[in-house]
Amino acid sequence: MISSRPFNFSAGPATLPEPVLHRVASEMLDWHGSGMSVMEMSHRGKEFCAILEAALADLRELLAVPANFRILFMQGGGLGENAIVPLNLSRGGKVDAIVTGSWSRKSAAEARRYADVHIAAEGNGRNIPKDWQLRDDAAYVHVCTNETIDGVEFHDLPRIANGVPLVIDCSSHMLSRPIVWDHVGLAFGGAQKNIGPAGVTLVFVREDLLGHALDICPTAFNYETVAANNSMYNTPPTFGIYVAGLVFQWVKGLQYAGKRGLAAIEQRNIDKAALLYSALDASGFYENRVEPSCRSRMNVPFFLKDEKLNDSFLAEAKSAGLLQLKGHKSVGGMRASIYNAMPLEGVQALVSFMKDFEARHG
Repeated sequence: MISSRPFNFSAGPATLPEPVLHRVASEMLDWHGSGMSVMEMSHRGKEFCAILEAALADLRELLAVPANFRILFMQGGGLGENAIVPLNLSRGGKVDAIVTGSWSRKSAAEARRYADVHIAAEGNGRNIPKDWQLRDDAAYVHVCTNETIDGVEFHDLPRIANGVPLVIDCSSHMLSRPIVWDHVGLAFGGAQKNIGPAGVTLVFVREDLLGHALDICPTAFNYETVAANNSMYNTPPTFGIYVAGLVFQWVKGLQYAGKRGLAAIEQRNIDKAALLYSALDASGFYENRVEPSCRSRMNVPFFLKDEKLNDSFLAEAKSAGLLQLKGHKSVGGMRASIYNAMPLEGVQALVSFMKDFEARHG
């Protein structure tokens, strides 16, 4: 059934699955006969502990997370992890960073507060650089596997030589496709793209990387402490974890193109992105400037050849029920974020509107 709601293309906080929103609304005043909203529960009570354990189990199953990785629910978002990761993993030594856009650039700048950061390769915001000058003795290599602002995505994770851990900021594609864990030492991401409301940060950390935090690392941000306390050293973002758990259940039950669960989500995301990029490439009115080999499935920036029409495009799109299409202020233009919860019908509606707008203004 096609939703009667507008289609929300926000980059985050982003659209959530409509069945999840209905479930949250129905349980708002009384979760499963407990007489409490999830927002009112003790995080150490049996009710919330059941919610937490189910969410952890479903997430581990969906992403096939190996047993030697700990899953942590934290706070502070991706920007917070830009500091928390080097505080835990750098040992005050060397960190190599691959800069592919705005977020990896921010990550490298923040890590410099705690470590010797070397930019091993830098793209132009439209590509993934090919020649990486990595150091054998780096504590880890950092990459942002999907640049939300620039629309650049790693579709394959690199394997780093000499056992140097790869740290991935996967905030904006987490749960949109599988992760090759053999290539990863630590993965992190804010939940507000594909997983739930803002306020929850997920960290997947290999157990051998625990226990190396700098002395200046706050106790609540020490991965070893958080892991030892099952993400409840301090009060976790309980409501956000609850919503994330419902999203995990929704993903597990999704069926598309003869596939189910994460495989269905990935195929639907491939199809959505292909539809939108095909429309852009076939047009002389719009353009996407990212190299095709690394175009993001999640965030599609595009530009009108005549930028004087930008305001008209946005106003008419809003009237057509297509929301939040304005590009990031640092790059301008437009951006359609087509995360997991965006149905194929939403992209079809956008493409139809774009063709009609071009016919009338081109």
